Amino acid sequence: MAKHSFEGRSVKVRIQRFNPDVDKKPYFDEFTITLEPGTTILDALTEIKGEQDGSLTYRRSCRHAICGSCAMNINGNNLLICNQPLQDHLGGKGKITIKPLPFHPIIKDLVVDRSAFWEQYQRVKPWLIPPDDIPEKEFRMSPQEVAALENAETCIMCGACYASCQVIGLNKKYIGPHALLKAFQRVLDPRDITPGERLADLAGDDGVFRCHTIFNCIDACPKELNPTQAIETLRKLAQKRQTYETMRRERQKVLQESIPFAIKEPAGD
Repeated sequence: MAKHSFEGRSVKVRIQRFNPDVDKKPYFDEFTITLEPGTTILDALTEIKGEQDGSLTYRRSCRHAICGSCAMNINGNNLLICNQPLQDHLGGKGKITIKPLPFHPIIKDLVVDRSAFWEQYQRVKPWLIPPDDIPEKEFRMSPQEVAALENAETCIMCGACYASCQVIGLNKKYIGPHALLKAFQRVLDPRDITPGERLADLAGDDGVFRCHTIFNCIDACPKELNPTQAIETLRKLAQKRQTYETMRRERQKVLQESIPFAIKEPAGD
């Protein structure tokens, strides 16, 4: 982190480059820009691409930390670069290092191939599987049931947690914190009819019990979510899967009724 302001001064932006058509291995390019007030890391890349090297390749879209497109490795930490002030990430000599997300094949420069990421996401069936009896208006969930989801639905699939996971670095078959967080959302959703099937799959060799509980995914998440806690909850529920399935069936019998009191499902305690 910068110890003093570099605004109005020249700063160095060190970027990892790689073009598989011409390069045998990645290398670093260094660019100099003038730091203006409010400049984000994404602004810096945009300026470099527009004014110094049009071949620089990176992903970006919304610029508001919503789409998750611009996750990169900044000085060794995975971040969304669209909402990060460049000033905050300059070292004492006014330099920042930008690399692509780890544990992915590089397509070009800062763009990585996220195929394995999305394959694991699809594996957990992240969509809701509702009962056949769909109400005319809506299913009724209690505030406690909504709170139990721990805001998992706010995950933007940026991949920062996935690229910080040491297990992923060693085993690409591991489901990964991003997908397990989505699985947690569905397993705890009282509208879903397949918690037992989901838990059985997640308890396999490459599922929740493969997590080493290092907490890197928590530190990396730009939405301050807790994939490690979600994984721990899934572990506990997987150990009493049949009981959880029975409770879910009973809960779904009254999904369309008003909720005059709190309805609890086991959270693995």
